[in-house]
Amino acid sequence: MQRTVARRLLAQGALRAGLSPARLTMTGLRVLLAAALLSSCSQCLVEGNSWWSLAMNPIQRPEMYIIGAQPLCSQLNGLSQGQRKLCQLYQDHMVYIGEGAKTGIKECQYQFRQRRWNCSTVDNISVFGRVMQIGSRETAFTYSISAAGVVNAISRACREGELSTCGCSRAARPKDLPRDWLWGGCGDNAEYGYRFAKEFVDAREREKNYPKGSEDHARTLMNLQNNEAGRRAVYNLADVACKCHGVSGSCSLKTCWLQLADFRKVGDLLKEKYDSAAAMKINRKGKLELVNSRFNPPTADDLVYLDQSPDYCVKNKTTGSLGTMGRLCNKTSEGMDGCELMCCGRGYDQFKTVQVERCHCKFHWCCYVKCKKCTQIVDQFVCK
Repeated sequence: MQRTVARRLLAQGALRAGLSPARLTMTGLRVLLAAALLSSCSQCLVEGNSWWSLAMNPIQRPEMYIIGAQPLCSQLNGLSQGQRKLCQLYQDHMVYIGEGAKTGIKECQYQFRQRRWNCSTVDNISVFGRVMQIGSRETAFTYSISAAGVVNAISRACREGELSTCGCSRAARPKDLPRDWLWGGCGDNAEYGYRFAKEFVDAREREKNYPKGSEDHARTLMNLQNNEAGRRAVYNLADVACKCHGVSGSCSLKTCWLQLADFRKVGDLLKEKYDSAAAMKINRKGKLELVNSRFNPPTADDLVYLDQSPDYCVKNKTTGSLGTMGRLCNKTSEGMDGCELMCCGRGYDQFKTVQVERCHCKFHWCCYVKCKKCTQIVDQFVCK
């Protein structure tokens, strides 16, 4: 991408100077190339900012701001122009967008805890660093789980009465619910959470205007597809929850409502989608198509990617890989967490640590549990 930008800027600079690109002197070429690279780096810096940074920096509630203080939205880093406008309209939502992003990051780190790339955050602005500039499977998962986190947080905030523009779920009564069961209670508002997350998260992508069929256009389509897959995972896993009423727990009456699934289930589902993600390319019509047409085309629930993943074995500033040196590994495992794969064949060091655990726990009437503390020496293995 940087080379393409550099070539374009060289040509533009030559035309402004009244020269053809072929007649540029070596000095002129160096000056224009430097300007091109500076412009390209500036663009990468802007692209590196993300609304994910809301997870890294605490957001004060709007009512906490005193009169005359700097407005909330102008203090938040990483928002695109469209997202900043939504912030101004829905200031009370921003805390929960930040919570949703944080939930997504934590789930990402759990799902990839035994992988070479473990969803590490590198700073408070770009959050994941340059690795997100690669259209890889890992990027696809990160976009999807982040969008899912926003749906989850906003839906629950509606139910709890924290937001001024929504309340309990208004989902229709399921047709298969027994007639004598009541459909009511205060359910998670998955419909509102889905709609708002779509408007906010996709705003950054939709306000981009890249040439149709370009690599940047392909990346925008990839991000939109994966955002949607994340939102759908939360929405589709929502299910009916019920509570019994009656004398002495007789359950003569049940009240039911819509409830979101535990977010771990969302993470597990999207991890499965990651493992089966579809490799895509952009066609002449400006649409994504399968690299290998023998496979079934992805649905709106599936993840897609454009670029092969780096190996993440060694630290690489260009790709943003942090490497696996210093990572703990499992000597006896043959999986990705095993020392052979995790350490990329470089070997590992062994050391001993002291672990303190609760043990010999006993229940005492009434009503507490008393435990002893046991120490043991454990062998641990770290990648060279």
